[in-house]
Amino acid sequence: MKKTLALLLALCMIFALCACGEQAAPAAPAAEEAPAVEEAPAPAPAEALTFTTGGEAGTYYAFGSVLAQYVTNNGGLNVTAVTGNGSQANIEDMAAGDVQLAFCQSDVMSYAYSGTNLFAESGKVDSFSTVAALYMEQVQIVTMNPDIKTVADLKGKSVSIGALGSGVYFNALDVLGVYGLTEDDIKPVYQSFGDSAESLKDNKIDAAFIVAGAPTTAITDLSTSGQVYLVSIDDDHIGELIAKSPYYSPYTVKADVYGMPEDAQTVAVAAVVLARNDVSEDAIYAFTSTIFENMGAIAEQHGKGAELSLEFASSVTDVPYHPGAAKYFAEKGFEVA
Repeated sequence: MKKTLALLLALCMIFALCACGEQAAPAAPAAEEAPAVEEAPAPAPAEALTFTTGGEAGTYYAFGSVLAQYVTNNGGLNVTAVTGNGSQANIEDMAAGDVQLAFCQSDVMSYAYSGTNLFAESGKVDSFSTVAALYMEQVQIVTMNPDIKTVADLKGKSVSIGALGSGVYFNALDVLGVYGLTEDDIKPVYQSFGDSAESLKDNKIDAAFIVAGAPTTAITDLSTSGQVYLVSIDDDHIGELIAKSPYYSPYTVKADVYGMPEDAQTVAVAAVVLARNDVSEDAIYAFTSTIFENMGAIAEQHGKGAELSLEFASSVTDVPYHPGAAKYFAEKGFEVA
């Protein structure tokens, strides 16, 4: 019995010594914290530009909408095209800071910058600069009366000559003037392109002056209701007109543009995009380069895209170019003022 108890005590001692000799397992290392990941800064919002164009029945609005959408999708800008009330109103809206870009006839642009004609009373506006000349705008004298063959035939007739004081109004007076006619020699009506087309369709007027790139939506729509004609200006009177007002150029509208019996000879002015001087150089560079680096793609969306050219775009001389546009044209080998 004593031997058994001694044996048990000895075993207990051995177990105790073994337990004391064991080393505690090392504690598991604390999990390392993942290094903080710096978030990339959010991209700067695209610069927003409002582009005033023209009435919904005119070329300014149709082509301007195409340009605005294309630049928005491909140029890193947010350009919104809005309807406008003509070249003079577009410049006034731009001067007021309501818009940053504007379509304008080259003659009206010159009037504003020099403070003449439309801007003789209000004074010159020089808070804008040229972006690019895009295409020619034809002085289209539209009628559905085949007996009106020359400008002289408009005497005594009811004729829409554009909104009072508009660029179209002055174009009409210029053309009438070289034929020895004044506003008093016709029955003047002051209407937009769309309203003029409706009045012609309803036989309320005999003819209308529409100054826009051909084909013009208002005239194309009118041609679906009957035969339209463009009254031609003969060579002698075109020469006299250009001598008095050098911003006009001769132009022939082909018969197939509106399904006419023959071509029509007339004059044209340039359609120019203008920008406020305080729009950033980067924004105007992006706007200009996106358009002229993608002329083919733009031509697929609107016929006027086929008339785009770097040489014509950089040909304006009477109003300085915006630095952003000048930078782009210089890269292409065209120095502008």
